[in-house]
Amino acid sequence: MLRIARAARILVTVALLWLLWSRLDGPAALRQLAGADPGWLGGALLALTAQTVLSAWRWRLTARGLGQSIPPGRALSEYYLAQILNQTLPGGMLGDAGRAVRARAEAGLRRAAEAVVLERLAGQAGLLALMLAGILLAIFLPGGPALPAPVLATAGALFLIAISLAAAIAAAPRLPGRAGRAATGLRQSIGRALVGPRVLPAQITLSLATAAANLLAFDFCARATGTVLGPVATLALVPLVLFTMVLPVTISGWGLREGAAAALFPFVGASAAAGLAASVAFGFMVLAAALPGIAVIAVSDRRSAPTPAATACPERPSA
Repeated sequence: MLRIARAARILVTVALLWLLWSRLDGPAALRQLAGADPGWLGGALLALTAQTVLSAWRWRLTARGLGQSIPPGRALSEYYLAQILNQTLPGGMLGDAGRAVRARAEAGLRRAAEAVVLERLAGQAGLLALMLAGILLAIFLPGGPALPAPVLATAGALFLIAISLAAAIAAAPRLPGRAGRAATGLRQSIGRALVGPRVLPAQITLSLATAAANLLAFDFCARATGTVLGPVATLALVPLVLFTMVLPVTISGWGLREGAAAALFPFVGASAAAGLAASVAFGFMVLAAALPGIAVIAVSDRRSAPTPAATACPERPSA
């Protein structure tokens, strides 16, 4: 069943990319990609590298609140490993699952999984906060971009989901039995790792910084391929593009992300092909930024490989 699901995601990814290529002037997007400015692409790579470092720091902070102590070097290498697996395997979350499994030694698998989930949740909250700022600026700033009703409706739905999730977590401990105990434990974990007075300022800073790095990287990729979005449009629209990457439908969001960018770019005066080119460039930069994870895999394989002394046949004792 798992193999069927993985094969389905691969097929959906290929089908979406082919559909976008054939319907949105793929050759024009390819020309924009071929002429991409390497300076802006380099800036995107640096922004994504900063995002990885800050995310690893946020994971350490979150895990420490749950009783785990993760050394800085290990946190960064584990984060790179998770990223390369998320980018190359169907599902998009297998690397994070492995990160939790490998970090279970100190506090158990449940606490390790909570640390990973809450860390990712904090990142999405930061992205949502920046999108809200962009929408408010677009609405109230004189001369700001006019956001169409579908964009506002989609953003409103995301905020409604976030508020509903927060309300459900707050009310769930009233449930009886095992469900209530589990919800109470989750709320306590959130209090210790995310919103406690000792960690909240750092969590807010790191989550906004990682989200800003992602938005900057996408903006730089758009500039590299010939489109200037502007700060307000980047804040208001790019999060909607990036949120599609968390949907477990394709490989690392490929196809969904490009479709969202192609749909949203015309609202800021750019073509759908420009959105396709910018999103493809961003996808390649995300993959390039995760490449250090291959070195982590190579080092892990070398450490786990048996030594020649261990594999050699023991000498027969002399009679």
